[in-house]
Amino acid sequence: MPAPAELPRDTIQVLLLENIHPSATETFNTFREGRSYAITRKSSALKEDELIAALPGVQLLGIRSKTRITARVLENARDLLSVGCFCIGTNQVDLVAANARGVPVFNAPFSNTRSVAELMIGEIILLARQLGDRSREVHAGVWKKVAAHCYEVRGKVLGIIGYGHIGRQLGVLAEAVGMRVLYHDIAARLPMGNNRSVPSLAALLAESDFVSLHVPETPETRNMIGAAELAKMRKGSYLLNASRGTVVDIAALVAALKSGHLAGAAIDVYPEEPESNTDQFKTDLQGLPNVLLTPHIGGSTEEAQEAIGREVAAVLSKFAAMGATTGSVNFPQVELPPVKGTHRILNVHRNEPGVLRDVNRVVADLNANIDSQFLATEGAIGYLIMDLEQDVSAEVSRRIEALPSNIRTRVVY
Repeated sequence: MPAPAELPRDTIQVLLLENIHPSATETFNTFREGRSYAITRKSSALKEDELIAALPGVQLLGIRSKTRITARVLENARDLLSVGCFCIGTNQVDLVAANARGVPVFNAPFSNTRSVAELMIGEIILLARQLGDRSREVHAGVWKKVAAHCYEVRGKVLGIIGYGHIGRQLGVLAEAVGMRVLYHDIAARLPMGNNRSVPSLAALLAESDFVSLHVPETPETRNMIGAAELAKMRKGSYLLNASRGTVVDIAALVAALKSGHLAGAAIDVYPEEPESNTDQFKTDLQGLPNVLLTPHIGGSTEEAQEAIGREVAAVLSKFAAMGATTGSVNFPQVELPPVKGTHRILNVHRNEPGVLRDVNRVVADLNANIDSQFLATEGAIGYLIMDLEQDVSAEVSRRIEALPSNIRTRVVY
């Protein structure tokens, strides 16, 4: 066994699925912090059993939206330290189970904001001019030059449901092309430009020519746009959804389009989506006039995917190197600067009384000196970062790991 001051810097095993941008690999290799990364890349998602078979030895896992991290996957991933979602959404991960097993989950809340907002602006103009239909007709040899029911977007009202990063960016772009912007959010949000908050969803639906959805998938947002909400929208208005497929009742949307109450829709996300590009896709929205259907490509630009690769790989690297959890969606937010001349111990434990007392007793029994210590809790777990003397760190770690409350303990440097 090496002396404590010469703790080995083990190679971190990384598995990246779903064709994550090469910028992630570049970032891992840039932020080495004395470590090396062995990176395995796969172009597609893995089904549950395939993923379980692939995870032994894997410490950092990167996914996009198709891979499902279930409680069963986590139960069988004993080496897994963290999961990075190289996208905005994290609903594909069982966050409660990950928390209970001491696995922080990170995402990319900022990097594809502009790409999604630009797509929405493009689709608003396409819907207003019925360009999807005209393009399809000309491809089929049909010449249908019409102006009826085709409009400029200048002066029209855009209603944004969910005024987070994407909603605010969309509001800025919409004002730039002359639209008036309303928004509704369950949280208080500072308006950008001349964007105006409305007090209720019903008020937004009644006042808007275009309604764009930018909300997360939660029990509260499931089918939040159903028959009753669609009926409250202006006759001849348009619905756009690039948030989550479960937010819109598809059958109700089909009925509103067929009746002529809505003049069109642009849908990028669906309740059920294919797991790969080779699978067939079917929705009742297919074939309807002035309906734009895209395959969940809101953030699928070279710029966004490169930025996402760097953003998520950077936070995973910081977690691997020093235990930083800033930005995690299911873990206490802790980030301490490294302390020279010490070793850092990370401990995830069950959130119960007396744990810090037991840890400090271990340190006291070894006559060790703590340079810094920070404990935070969230959900079922507590997360402790402790910097202490190098010559006792290995033994302190071993004894903490033996405590009944322990979930996982490791020395990061």
